[in-house]
Amino acid sequence: MMKWLAFATDFDGTIATDGMVDEATMQALQRVRDAGAATFLVTGRGLKDFAGAPGVMGLFDSVVAENGGVLYSPLTKETRVMAPPPPPQFAAELGRRGIPVAAGQVIVATVEPHEVAVLELIKEMALELHVIFNKGAVMVLPAGVNKASGLQAALDIRGILFSGVVGVGDAENDHAFLERCGLSAAVANALPALKERVNFVTRSNAGAGVAELIDSLLRGDLEAVENKQAQ
Repeated sequence: MMKWLAFATDFDGTIATDGMVDEATMQALQRVRDAGAATFLVTGRGLKDFAGAPGVMGLFDSVVAENGGVLYSPLTKETRVMAPPPPPQFAAELGRRGIPVAAGQVIVATVEPHEVAVLELIKEMALELHVIFNKGAVMVLPAGVNKASGLQAALDIRGILFSGVVGVGDAENDHAFLERCGLSAAVANALPALKERVNFVTRSNAGAGVAELIDSLLRGDLEAVENKQAQ
């Protein structure tokens, strides 16, 4: 059994490339589950994006979707909305202004360079919302909702502390949860700013990097990194 209690991973650019998770990565995720770790998918995507990927969802004990806005259990099919969404008028007004927009159960999303217009509208409507970036995506969520808050809720259900979590990601919106994990990692293709702030960077990109991280953990190859974290 692995000494870590949980393994949390981002989706796009981390376990997935172009929205697809290859078989080798799925097998690695199964290995970490077999070793006794709870597994968590922590993503900016909405649940509907995974409707055609039950095999991927089944590898996780919980899915933190919409960048912390929605919590889903693949086993029980239970969905928990973590915060009220922005008012419908917000997304409607963005659309009226010619800004491409997609609304989930909680999240409202667009793309760069529309973040200035988004911030201006938040101010105009006097809304308590914040903007999170993700490699060109611009995500609008209620204040206090992010990947860390969503993962915290998932961990609380199982009585697991962040100190017992290994986390891995690749982009700006992963900072929030990775900085709280007991051991944080970035895949080789991650943004430089993220790689500078984690404990371990994989040699390989995306899914291959996640498999590398998992197998290193299971073999005990990261003992030096783990011991440094414990000091």
